[in-house]
Amino acid sequence: MNISFAKAENMVGKEVAGLVRDFTLKIYSTAAAEAEKAGLILADTKFEFGLTDDGIIWIDEALTPDSSRYWEAKDWKPGGPQPSFDKQYVRDFLETVDWDKTPPGPELPADVVRNTRLKYLEAYERVTGRTL
Repeated sequence: MNISFAKAENMVGKEVAGLVRDFTLKIYSTAAAEAEKAGLILADTKFEFGLTDDGIIWIDEALTPDSSRYWEAKDWKPGGPQPSFDKQYVRDFLETVDWDKTPPGPELPADVVRNTRLKYLEAYERVTGRTL
């Protein structure tokens, strides 16, 4: 659920909200620059943070195609959907089947699973320069 920064400040306090904002912008800027070197646009992402006795910690997976949208920079066109390296491929498939969007979801066909995996692997290999 999207909330305003002011609401976040009210929920966790101005200091914590400010630190999380600063961490988020630094992590995103660094990751976007790395993606750009690989010919990709890091269109958006999500980060999750926790608060411990030792301070703010970064939790959960991040910067994967499950939590981020990577677009092919050379193919980017403003104002519409973009070819991507993320779970949008699965979402697009699900829009073509008769499903009311309540759990459980339909079983994914093998080709959708395979093509999604290939997109995820390509994003990984391009950003890291390594293969799995």
